[in-house]
Amino acid sequence: MNEKIQILKDNIGRAIVGKDEVILRVIAALLCEGHILIEDVPGVGKTQLVSSLAKSLDGRFNRIQMTPDIMPSDITGFSMINQKTGEMEYRPGAALCNFLLADEINRASPKAQSSLLEIMEEGQISLDGETHELPSPFMVMATQNPVETYGTYHLPEAQMDRFFLKISMGYPTAEEELRILERTEFGNPVDSIEKAVISLEDIKELQEQMKNVKVSPAVKRYITDIVRATRDTETVVLGVSPRGSISLYKAAKATAFINGRGFVTPDDVKYIAGSVLSHRIILSVSGKTKYATSAGFVNRILSTAAVPSEVHG
Repeated sequence: MNEKIQILKDNIGRAIVGKDEVILRVIAALLCEGHILIEDVPGVGKTQLVSSLAKSLDGRFNRIQMTPDIMPSDITGFSMINQKTGEMEYRPGAALCNFLLADEINRASPKAQSSLLEIMEEGQISLDGETHELPSPFMVMATQNPVETYGTYHLPEAQMDRFFLKISMGYPTAEEELRILERTEFGNPVDSIEKAVISLEDIKELQEQMKNVKVSPAVKRYITDIVRATRDTETVVLGVSPRGSISLYKAAKATAFINGRGFVTPDDVKYIAGSVLSHRIILSVSGKTKYATSAGFVNRILSTAAVPSEVHG
């Protein structure tokens, strides 16, 4: 594993117990300049994971609690008259940072949710005829509870598609839960991690290095075969778009880079495919009956897709 990535992973691991694979997926999204949706029940460490990542990285971190009364201007900012000069002046919102935590994103109104669309896709804010560029790197990390639906607003598919990965923390094992109790005995575990073990320049350098990972024509075809298998079937209402193909391609490269390889293997694709594709698929009634969830449908595709033997070149 790349030395800097190992340092970042270990630092986050000082607060997050037994979730190495989840941490590595978050780092993969960071390398690909992608956004993350963390979906799980309350109390499993979603916000703690994001806070640990933000504390481990140099740069500005903002958090906004996505309640129904949040206005788009709270996220994007607004223009107001400067009383001294008489000119319109831009006042930044929460999004003007490097790392934005949108906590409980499905509790915000559709109007507030839609204000994130341009931010996540273009990395900019258009307001009153002016464009405000967001700093680089920029990453949105959103959380939501999939169980409770009262007082929530389902994210539209256009917004779901803009999340690079959707991940779940899951419950800890018995041994991990004992370690969690030990770590929380003397305070918040996030307070124990070191600050800014990775600089913004380090992140940009890692992002550039990751782009040099090679993908053979056979593995590229493997990626497109998987994505195309999510379309044109009676079990699916909405399949994965070309944006999903690009995301899977980048995520596979990031996975290979994290594992210290300069080329992508089919195993890299399989490892990350569920996190990249499942939230971009809507199953039909028959699809839900057959596969239960979109993740189950993706796993079925991965088990039947022809795996290439040639991975170099």
